[in-house]
Amino acid sequence: MIKLFLSLEWKAFFRSADFGKGLALKVLMGFFALYLVGMFLLIGIAVYPFLNDKFPDQNPFLTVNSFLFYWVLGDLVFRFFMQKLPVMSVKPLLTLPVKRSQIVNYVLRKSVFSFFNALPLFAIIPFGITLIFNDYPTTSVLFWMLALIITTLIINFLNFIIESFSTQYELSFLPIIALVVALYALDYFQIISLSILVSSGFQAIYNTPCFIVILIAVLVGLYFFNFKLLKQKLFLDSGLKTKIKEVQTSNLDWTRNFGDVAPFMQLDLKLLWRNKRTRSSLWMLAMGLLYGLMFYPDQKYMEMPWMYAFVGIFVTGIFLINFGQFIPAWDSGYYKLLMSQNIKYENYLKSKFTLMTLSVIILFVLSIPYVYFGWRILLAQFVAAIYNIGVNTHVILIGGSYNRKKINLDQKAAFNFQGTGAVQWLIGIPLMFVPLAIFGITYAISSFEIACLVLGLLGVIGILLHQKIMTFITNKYVNSKYKMIDAFDQDN
Repeated sequence: MIKLFLSLEWKAFFRSADFGKGLALKVLMGFFALYLVGMFLLIGIAVYPFLNDKFPDQNPFLTVNSFLFYWVLGDLVFRFFMQKLPVMSVKPLLTLPVKRSQIVNYVLRKSVFSFFNALPLFAIIPFGITLIFNDYPTTSVLFWMLALIITTLIINFLNFIIESFSTQYELSFLPIIALVVALYALDYFQIISLSILVSSGFQAIYNTPCFIVILIAVLVGLYFFNFKLLKQKLFLDSGLKTKIKEVQTSNLDWTRNFGDVAPFMQLDLKLLWRNKRTRSSLWMLAMGLLYGLMFYPDQKYMEMPWMYAFVGIFVTGIFLINFGQFIPAWDSGYYKLLMSQNIKYENYLKSKFTLMTLSVIILFVLSIPYVYFGWRILLAQFVAAIYNIGVNTHVILIGGSYNRKKINLDQKAAFNFQGTGAVQWLIGIPLMFVPLAIFGITYAISSFEIACLVLGLLGVIGILLHQKIMTFITNKYVNSKYKMIDAFDQDN
């Protein structure tokens, strides 16, 4: 049965319509994985001589043990945002004589061979070998290494449990943040010295290897708890059950002032508010608006005016970037139906443009209080807003014409990479770094005011050429319409 599951996943991977289009992203992620492997390998090799050199009066092994608690916290947070439970398209299997327990066991066992579980090995094994070469008891070191490996698997299954319960909340990342902050606070304020407890636990396994049975029992318990959670959800109609709630309506009559694009704007606004993925992402607006507080209060950034454009683009364009990069994937669930209607594609795209433009204007108005840090900051944010409207809105729409990734609107937004392809990674270059380069170079060869003038003029030119640019963009979308329909029709 395991051989059958592996065969099905292998075929699904290579036969997917997205395989060729996402190949560049897979190569990029491969290089990133190699970078992480190299960093962990370097840590595993260098940590012992480094600690021995910097702290000659301390035992490097005991020093490493004292930091294991923070490793557990960091690994838990990293996994929550980056690691997802390996899934299969199991619903077709549920109509066949395949036991649900076999499917669940396969999914859980597959997670054991995750990259996130293998990564710590590149630090654990070299460090363990170094300990053995430095005359530490071989058996004790091997059991200590085994304890770390089991702990890695415990974090793996604990992460899935936390994620399962977190999906019940709109801001699904809050429970894990609250848990980690609470544990860290308990240790930091010496209410409960968790770092000492964890260190003592691993030291006990090092001294008395039979204590490793406790970790094994915890691992088995978490495995079966995950098994129970997944098996309860593995039904054909599980995706059809919805929460019963009172329907809330809102008055969107004001959108009629925008003429033919009004119906599409109403659909977008309802989509933003009624779906989990989009509604959660709205909270990013507050984070983007407050982004300037990370830079402007710091005197060293105040002395780097060329950075003002970057911050201004981000502050006034956070919605444009967050919402725009997934156009038209937000509508992927009903894109085929939408394209079968007698509608003008130009109006569909203009509604997106109008929504993004309104967001830039509103965010600029809300960011006016940054003038407290100086008039130059307000000027930079003003020209950044004009650049966002005249240039970045068009750039983001052009990028959307290459979008082939389907999005599930019911999933959480935080660190959710569903729908993310090479387009979303590459679009950041013209959106953020091109205006930064233009502003920085102009500032270096002339002055701050001239740099603002150049950036603002580019935005004005984009606004004046808006109609011609939109005609070009519309043609690109029309030419790609059937490719999008075919891609969105598949479960990417």
